[in-house]
Amino acid sequence: MNRSPLPAPEVKAAAVEAMFDRIAPRYDVVNRIITFGLDVRWRRRAVAALALPHDSLVADLACGTGDFCNELLRSGQRAIGFDLSQRMLDMAHTAAPLHRADILDLPLDTASVDGVTCGFALRNVTDIGRCLAEMARVIRPGGRVAILEVAVPSNSLLRAAHSLYFGHAVPLIGGLLSDRSAYRYLPSSTAYLPAPERLLEMLRAAGFEGVRRQRLGLGAAQLLLGTRW
Repeated sequence: MNRSPLPAPEVKAAAVEAMFDRIAPRYDVVNRIITFGLDVRWRRRAVAALALPHDSLVADLACGTGDFCNELLRSGQRAIGFDLSQRMLDMAHTAAPLHRADILDLPLDTASVDGVTCGFALRNVTDIGRCLAEMARVIRPGGRVAILEVAVPSNSLLRAAHSLYFGHAVPLIGGLLSDRSAYRYLPSSTAYLPAPERLLEMLRAAGFEGVRRQRLGLGAAQLLLGTRW
């Protein structure tokens, strides 16, 4: 019997959707605790890095309960959110319009938005390349993308501490406050992520230029940026 917290590829989408439905009621609380509140600062930094004009239309993919949408609205942008988990949308706390949708197949016209944000979701999709291509499809030429994702610190001491915290403490905290199996999956899901340089190559291949990566949280998170050519 497969005891890995990572679902088999053929059932990944359904398993991830069911998992987020289960953890939706306490998702925000657990996020704040396990990131020490840094997730708020990271989203704020991502929105600032978009550097889009006031009143730009930005699609937030895997919007969850609307934290990224709220940060976009706060900065003077127009936001629209998409998520596969209906329970997450039901728990949302944002004035932005939200829609249930697979972010690999967005219900948006080509070149219809000025920017895209996406927080900690690349490792949850079944095809990262297709996800990046869909972002490129819906962003107008000259528009911008900002993707937050987990990462592994390059420093060996920080990497060891990160492995201990992310691999052991996070599942324990998640289990006490929400769903242990979900918070075993979330740390393990970093295995789905390509190496940083490969991720930047994939962004270029999808149709973005000026791509760059910023380390956040001593290397525990990363911000990927690019401009649609």
